[in-house]
Amino acid sequence: MIYTIIDVETTGKSNRLTEISIFKFDGNTVIDEFTSLINPIIYIPDHITALTGIDNNLVANAPLFEDIAQQILDITEDTVFVAHNVNFDYNAIGGEFKKLGIEFNRKKLCTVRLSRRLLPGHRSYSLGKLCKDLNIDLVGRHRARGDAEATVKLFQLMLEQPEADAVFKEFLNKNSREATLPPNLPKETFEALPTTAGIYYFKNKKGKVIYVGKAINIKKRVLSHFYSKTKKAQDMVRETGDIDFETSGSELIALLMEDAAIKHHFPIHNKVAKRAPQAFSIVSYQDRKGIIHLASNKGNLVPNPIVTFYSLREVRAFLEKLCAKYNLCPKYCHLQEDVSECSHYNLTECKGICKDEEPVETYNNRVLEAIYEVSNQKTDIILKEKGRTEYEEAFIMIKEGEYLGYGFIEKEVQINHVEELEDFLIPQKNNRDIQKILRPYIVTI
Repeated sequence: MIYTIIDVETTGKSNRLTEISIFKFDGNTVIDEFTSLINPIIYIPDHITALTGIDNNLVANAPLFEDIAQQILDITEDTVFVAHNVNFDYNAIGGEFKKLGIEFNRKKLCTVRLSRRLLPGHRSYSLGKLCKDLNIDLVGRHRARGDAEATVKLFQLMLEQPEADAVFKEFLNKNSREATLPPNLPKETFEALPTTAGIYYFKNKKGKVIYVGKAINIKKRVLSHFYSKTKKAQDMVRETGDIDFETSGSELIALLMEDAAIKHHFPIHNKVAKRAPQAFSIVSYQDRKGIIHLASNKGNLVPNPIVTFYSLREVRAFLEKLCAKYNLCPKYCHLQEDVSECSHYNLTECKGICKDEEPVETYNNRVLEAIYEVSNQKTDIILKEKGRTEYEEAFIMIKEGEYLGYGFIEKEVQINHVEELEDFLIPQKNNRDIQKILRPYIVTI
């Protein structure tokens, strides 16, 4: 089998190549080599220059990637692509080929994961520290040729290990789960993940939470991150050194747990979740004819809304239910705009206010009745959910419209009064995100 052992340097966040080094290796000897600087056509950030020594002047007269693309294709053809943290180098090169309209597809091996299996017991599996532990010369750290040449020596050492044949065969099997795991994540950590609902925490090597997610099947959802081709997912996976979890029993409680965990840890890869959701409030107003309208108003600071939702679809569905129940006019509930008379495809019970066939006072009384019911719904609610085990049940407690938290209780425990559930309550904070999650369960008509 022929291997191409590769290292690249990039511009960082934009992931454009600035240097590449490829050693073609037959398992015993390097039989070919290709090394080149690359002009990325974009500015190289100062912190990247500080790390690699590659600056804009150094690459100013270097070839573009398209100028050397064929040489890379030729030297790697019918070989196994090998790198230390292989997904980074493989995806960076693949991204450059994609810009040229070329699909780059090679079998690949990761020397981080291989070394964890074949050379166990090291405190760190970064290339620099591993080479130091194994007395492998590493000249030119953070330059493509220096790192690639050191990786060749590391790779050769692993080929000499007694279990090498079996481990290499396992890793080259494209259906192998081992080959898809992040390089810094122990296999045992992944295997310990449950296949039930809950939340999971991606942590970096220092134990800091960098991402929180929720899932109906935690293990399956975590694995999907490893297969993702997006740069965001790849960056997150590359940083991951540990994964923790909490089971929830149900998707709804998982959503509540996820929100609380994100607001507690503020993980770097959950940026979108930190934003306050857009609110859409249902309000009422009276026009010049004295007719009361129901309408939606966008904004989180609407004074005295009748009810608030967090999507226009929920607003429309709610207004349609109100119209149907109280025979309200779709035109004056703003389900139809710019029409002289209502002609809704589904709501046909309007009593004629839009045609001057019904007294304004009679119509307004029905609107006020609808507003009163929505505003005075029973707001003490206990939502029952599936427990984390077959012997357990879960509940969510809402009191006077305020979310108090959730809890778990053994099925054999007898509860005679709602107040007794408070002994099992795990208190949580209420916020707009929580209201968005729970709104469909709270507001009914």
